[in-house]
Amino acid sequence: MLNPVDFSGRPFHFVGIGGIGMSAIAYILAKQGFTVSGSDLSSNRITLKLQDLGVKVFQGHHKDNIDLENAPQLVCSTAINQQNPEFQVALANGLPILHRSDLLAALIEQFQGISIAGTHGKTTTSSLVGYLLLKAGVDPSIIIGGEVSAWQGNARLGNGKYLVAEADESDGTLVKFLSHIGVITNIELDHPDHYHSLEQVVEIFQTFAKRCEVVIGCLDCPTVKSTIHSDITYSLEDATADYTVSDVRYNPSDTKAIVIERGQPLGEISLGLLGKHNLSNALAAIAVARYVGVEWQAISEALPDFVGASRRFEIKGVQDGIIFVDDYAHHPSEIIATLASARQQNTNSRVIAIFQPHRYSRTTRFLTEFSQSFGDADMVVVTDIYAASETNDGKINGEQVAEAIAAMRDQVYYQPTLKDVQSFLASHLQSGDLAVFLGAGNLNQAIAPTMQEMATAIQV
Repeated sequence: MLNPVDFSGRPFHFVGIGGIGMSAIAYILAKQGFTVSGSDLSSNRITLKLQDLGVKVFQGHHKDNIDLENAPQLVCSTAINQQNPEFQVALANGLPILHRSDLLAALIEQFQGISIAGTHGKTTTSSLVGYLLLKAGVDPSIIIGGEVSAWQGNARLGNGKYLVAEADESDGTLVKFLSHIGVITNIELDHPDHYHSLEQVVEIFQTFAKRCEVVIGCLDCPTVKSTIHSDITYSLEDATADYTVSDVRYNPSDTKAIVIERGQPLGEISLGLLGKHNLSNALAAIAVARYVGVEWQAISEALPDFVGASRRFEIKGVQDGIIFVDDYAHHPSEIIATLASARQQNTNSRVIAIFQPHRYSRTTRFLTEFSQSFGDADMVVVTDIYAASETNDGKINGEQVAEAIAAMRDQVYYQPTLKDVQSFLASHLQSGDLAVFLGAGNLNQAIAPTMQEMATAIQV
């Protein structure tokens, strides 16, 4: 049941305020004039930005961080353990305790919510929707799971009536959202720590869909096509969809296609994001923009300049002729799509995949699928599993993942730590390589040191 949110002026305190999802909501509340505080284990760029808005951010979780005199509403995510000292203080003193999704659901109802859901593509699609509406002068508010340069962060408070929000299915909380428009990009099992079967995931998305006034669904996903009633459809393959494409050209630097709306060509788009999956994401965003009344010219003029969200095939730099890319892909389907994009961009040179498995439960459940996901890479480097909030049960490790991949292909190397990865890459990468760092954990922390080690070696 949705916990009531008090918007009468009562303060909010976020436990784990530096997280990408929590910080976005904290930002919106602070911009709306609410008193906001929060805590996290360490400061980062996001918490510093919140502090510039007047948000009080504590380093570390302590009972004294809670201002009992002003009795704030405590906001937690699923990642916060109930033994957290701030949670315990709130519980002992009868303070309201809200899940992050309670607040997001309440904010969605303040606006005409556009909720972007799906196992893959949520952040890119929601970023594209927000970007198209922003460029068209619709002035949307935005809450997403990635940082976008167009609004310098992961959130934006606009003056328009629409709120574009990323709806996460990982813990089932997207069923709380009452949305004007709901987009479902695809449905797969991705969180075996929460769901036991695909059928359970489907039920969550069906409930989400029933709570949307308008559902926009992708017919290229067989599960969406067979289990979700979509009011508006899009597809790269099915000509019966409301929005589809023709004359598609996947080029090394862009993707071009003619967009067809209900059988009538609208015109050509040029998309800087590479890969079939990103063309699909763009088509979803076009369907949303057209539904809310955005003119085609505004859409076609805006798309070429969209550079994507952080950690979505984000180029972090070039060293010695080697391109370093950070990508959030952590599910087999996402890895396949990302490496296909990398191959599209680097047709004549090597694609090097550096993979950090994410969560023991996911790695165990999809080990066979992971072993078959690296066909577009010339070399694969695997490091140890990023646990996230899970306890190591000893059943799976990074070396076993590397062995499973090596059974399907050659040139697979296991490097246990980020330092090992850094040293290995510094001695094995060659000019012309495209090095793609794959994972939702902290693997990207190895990128800058690797580039620095290579630069230092040249100077010596």
